[in-house]
Amino acid sequence: MSESFASEIWPTEIRVQSADKSLEIDFSTGESFSIPAELLRVESPSAEVQGHVPSQKKLVAGRAHVNIMGMEAVGNYAVKIKFDDLHDTGIFTWRYLHKLGSEKEQIWERYLAELEAAGLSREP
Repeated sequence: MSESFASEIWPTEIRVQSADKSLEIDFSTGESFSIPAELLRVESPSAEVQGHVPSQKKLVAGRAHVNIMGMEAVGNYAVKIKFDDLHDTGIFTWRYLHKLGSEKEQIWERYLAELEAAGLSREP
């Protein structure tokens, strides 16, 4: 991705779909993604989940039923998502949301494999 990517891509609409437990986001590129709340939660860009270096990333289990309670704009570059498990410290940039949407299948498969390897479950 080029450096200008962040300035070229903007969300044109963001919708929380509570019934589907997902976030729908349309981008200025014409791309649209539906990202499950569970995936957003377990891949939260917060230090609580990601740590301060890649080796500190935590595997978050038991979030199969998590939903989005609300969102708050952060400047003109991101949103802060509040989940119903009260996690609300992740700042989701437009670039990060685009990555989660465009790489959703690969990220999801990696997450499921990590859960299985650790003997953990998506269920609480």
